[in-house]
Amino acid sequence: MNSIGKDLIGAVMRTNSKITIFAMPKPFQGLIGIIQRNAITSWTKLQPQPEIILFGHEQGVAKCAQELGLIHIPVVARNQQGTPLLADIFKQAEVCASHDVLAYVNADIILPQEFIGGVVRVHQRFHSFLAVGRRTNLDVREPLDFSPGWQDNLKQRRLHEGQLESHTGIDFFVFPRGTFKDVPPLVIGRIWFDQWCIKYARKKRLSVIDLTNFAPIVHQVHDYNHVPGGKLGGVYGGPEADENLVYYDEEPHTYTILSATHVMTADGRVRRAFFRPQALAVRTFLWEIFVHRTYPIRKRLGLSRGADV
Repeated sequence: MNSIGKDLIGAVMRTNSKITIFAMPKPFQGLIGIIQRNAITSWTKLQPQPEIILFGHEQGVAKCAQELGLIHIPVVARNQQGTPLLADIFKQAEVCASHDVLAYVNADIILPQEFIGGVVRVHQRFHSFLAVGRRTNLDVREPLDFSPGWQDNLKQRRLHEGQLESHTGIDFFVFPRGTFKDVPPLVIGRIWFDQWCIKYARKKRLSVIDLTNFAPIVHQVHDYNHVPGGKLGGVYGGPEADENLVYYDEEPHTYTILSATHVMTADGRVRRAFFRPQALAVRTFLWEIFVHRTYPIRKRLGLSRGADV
């Protein structure tokens, strides 16, 4: 852990600025079970240890909560298909949480110690905020060894094997108690509910802070066989995704991590963010014009490289 992380842990201890992490795990079956156990165990290793609430009656959730000493809330409001509703999860978390800073985290995300430090720094600077961050995808198919040094080992795997997800994937939301009100009946585990959260924060003129560079999270890759219709027909398409899009009420990807008002640098400084969506649009345009469209010519001239494709 670097000196910044140690200083921020000290700040947490002095101000009692602890957080409550809450999640809605999938059934603990097969690889998903291994992945979720890895993720949730990583949360218990954070210092100071956060309060952790697991929602749902899905297979293995109660057992995981009991074995790790976590809070378990089995009953969650759901739609007609049985998919949990974001509004009820947020509402119950606010009622049950012991701390004023809450973090909804997808149950396949491994959090580094820097996550706590980043949240503390944001909370010290902003009264009202939403903190988010991009994930790095990593193929993890075995139970992690959480003996001393596990974070350094995971970091090396992340740097050498991981792939940074695009700005459209959002896997955690950190906010003060009372931030989200009048949440529509969005369902979790389907596209657009995450971007709705960023839209809500921006419309309420909250500061939205991108923690990607300071607290790089790890997403353990998995299939989507647990969702009827799979990835394309269930998570990113289908009736529930379409209904979420109606509640989102924007063009797809209007509000993403690029919509953040601030970014936290790797050394913990918080800076204003300007024109990030526009900069991406320019880069995409230039890549299309100067790389993609010129590839056939460069290939004939022997100037192309495999990375150009």
